[in-house]
Amino acid sequence: MDGMELTNVFICGTGGQGILLASEVVSAAAQSAGLDVKKSEVHGMAQRGGSVTSHVRFGSKVYSPLIELGRSDLVLSMEKLEALRWLPYLAPGGRMLMSDIRINPLTVNVGDAEYPDVEAALNARDVPYDVIPAYEIARGLGNVRVVNTVMLGAASVILPLGPEYWKEAVEQRVPPKALKVNMEAFEKGRSLLG
Repeated sequence: MDGMELTNVFICGTGGQGILLASEVVSAAAQSAGLDVKKSEVHGMAQRGGSVTSHVRFGSKVYSPLIELGRSDLVLSMEKLEALRWLPYLAPGGRMLMSDIRINPLTVNVGDAEYPDVEAALNARDVPYDVIPAYEIARGLGNVRVVNTVMLGAASVILPLGPEYWKEAVEQRVPPKALKVNMEAFEKGRSLLG
């Protein structure tokens, strides 16, 4: 894939949502396609449900693992508020895929703040986005841990990598005992936008 333009994918969510696995799958799919890939992760307070982000960049040649503000082609958010928090990374003409999951931050739980209407905020800013019913799909498959794979399936329709590279990446990165449900989750996510 010589001459492929740089593609920037910003993945966000909270600790325990599979952000790091998702970034590994995107990276592996791009590598399988013969592209240069750089990845950077910020774990933060991941073990306490804090914000987790990952930058994935791929193309013919990538010089830095970090995406600049306003330069991400896709923001892939596993949680609604995180989509709003990291919106400044989305490029003009970029797209956001947001899971339907809402996880209240501590300030909301103790009554010091209200959870915002994320969709209204995105609409007010004229942001192109899709809400993916990832939790509902994962629950229907009997494993809520595959929300991230549902989201990857949806992202695979948007990103310039063939489905064969995605399937190979999922097979490489997911433990064998969880492979069947993850492949089902990937296909269900892919069918939402495909």
